[in-house]
Amino acid sequence: MPTSVPTPSENPSSSSAFSPRLVSPHWPAHLSPRLSIPETNLFYNAEVSAARYPDKPFIIFYDTVVTFAQFKDEAERVAGYLQQECGVEAGDRVLLYMQNSPQWVIAYYGILRANAVVVPVNPMNLTEELSHYVEDSGATTAFVAQDLYARIAPLVREGEGEGEGLKHLLVATYSDYLKREPYAPPPEFVSAPRSVDGPGVAHWADVLDAGCVPGALTAGPDDLCVMPYTSGTTGKPKGCMHTHRSVMATAVGGCNWFGSNQDAIQLSVLPLFHVTGMQGGMNSPIYNGSTVLLLPRWDRDAAARAIEHYRINGWQAISTMVVDFISNPRIDEYDLSSLAWMRGGGATMPDAVAKKLKDLTGLDFVEGYGMSETMAGTHINPPQRPKPQCLGIPVFDVDSRVVDPITLEEMPPGESGELIMHAPQVMLGYWRNPEATREAFIERDGKRFLRTGDLVRRDEEGYYFMTDRLKRMINAAGFKVWPAEVEALMYRHPAIKEVCIIGSQDPRRGETVKAVVVLDPTQPGRVNEDDIIAWAHENMAAYKAPRIVQFVETLPKSGSGKILWRKLQEDEIEARRNA
Repeated sequence: MPTSVPTPSENPSSSSAFSPRLVSPHWPAHLSPRLSIPETNLFYNAEVSAARYPDKPFIIFYDTVVTFAQFKDEAERVAGYLQQECGVEAGDRVLLYMQNSPQWVIAYYGILRANAVVVPVNPMNLTEELSHYVEDSGATTAFVAQDLYARIAPLVREGEGEGEGLKHLLVATYSDYLKREPYAPPPEFVSAPRSVDGPGVAHWADVLDAGCVPGALTAGPDDLCVMPYTSGTTGKPKGCMHTHRSVMATAVGGCNWFGSNQDAIQLSVLPLFHVTGMQGGMNSPIYNGSTVLLLPRWDRDAAARAIEHYRINGWQAISTMVVDFISNPRIDEYDLSSLAWMRGGGATMPDAVAKKLKDLTGLDFVEGYGMSETMAGTHINPPQRPKPQCLGIPVFDVDSRVVDPITLEEMPPGESGELIMHAPQVMLGYWRNPEATREAFIERDGKRFLRTGDLVRRDEEGYYFMTDRLKRMINAAGFKVWPAEVEALMYRHPAIKEVCIIGSQDPRRGETVKAVVVLDPTQPGRVNEDDIIAWAHENMAAYKAPRIVQFVETLPKSGSGKILWRKLQEDEIEARRNA
């Protein structure tokens, strides 16, 4: 599998990628539509910020500060350990499986310093889901927090042949970074002392104390950097191959778009495993030399206390966070006057919620659009003129087209079609999956465009709005749930003969997951809907697990025997509408 970007004639950062016709009349006046992307690896950003601001706080974690110099030093020690004790070589994939924490950020950059590739994993994933990441990526080393250790421990294969499963687990204890009395008490899983031991385990503190010095930093801008996994219609998640160049594009682009600088302090509470949190809450601040306050999980009171205590300038959020934040009956007790911006995406921000937020803070919520395949934002609203329920306008060097999904002919403004994009932040393709890669891209005007599977319309001012999606996907509180993946896991239940996963409207999550189930009459015993729901929560990440189960005698099928999921989805929409 190639580890470099396409040839220069296809490279999205080349001059052919940009055309003046693509610029909205409301493009921010102080910005050039072009963005020069640094020709360096991502770790160089950490070196620069550590040299510029060695004693400046980079991470604040429950009142414990990690300076830029400390961050760089610890990332290098982690890199040395990976190389010398774990045998990690250039291009090897390393899993990163924990909650937001100083160790998450340091491990990410330690992996990069070792010239290796980060495989970020959702901390909600369970053992069966993790096994696919291990097998597909070929990782032999994983970083894991001790609260998640029990899920990944069964995948360790000590003593087996080369490349056969995990060999090394570098276990982080969050309380190692609780050096000062915090302004607010941390949750129990954060304050817990070291409590893990087992095959292949090395503890974070011991990794740092080993004092290993890494070899030369050889990764270039076109080498693989990070591989976030995304699912789709075929079920199993696929690794999106991103280079240092494609990650740099949105990390640097975000700083420029929002005018952030080294004196900003922002709340980083979106999960770092997800590209939006990864870029806005980690990689952009490192490039900038600014400070982030990390929260391991969403907690509305902890967020409000942090904003007040540290005079935080802004934060990225998803709509469900904002709904919870403004509905806090104690919200008026907190001083939120330092907030200068709030932005995010994942799901449309309802009008009523945006109005309440503006009444509370005086701020517009600036929405954007991106994918794992594009390493976060490709479309963002201009901060000076955002539109509600809008994806925004294409950002630096993004060539967006709206095409007929069948004929691929370009659609005029106002008409709905599939969004396709050519941009420097677009992935190389899917890891070890050339067929899926071929299906994801088309050629147009001599350039390679990503098919998003999202149906959008573009207005006369160049703003894009979501209208529907071609992909079979459920957006549950900002998390993408792929029904085929959930179905594959559900079929492991012995009482399930057939199952179809659809989305159901939910007042809090926007959509939630519903399972339409045909029970196997040959299985002994009886199960009810709650049994299925409980089993699902034990066997898959909570955001994927069905919260609604409906038993039926049969599922509708096509003449070829395929389950007609779309009919079930349409019936569900109609039933909710009439309820």
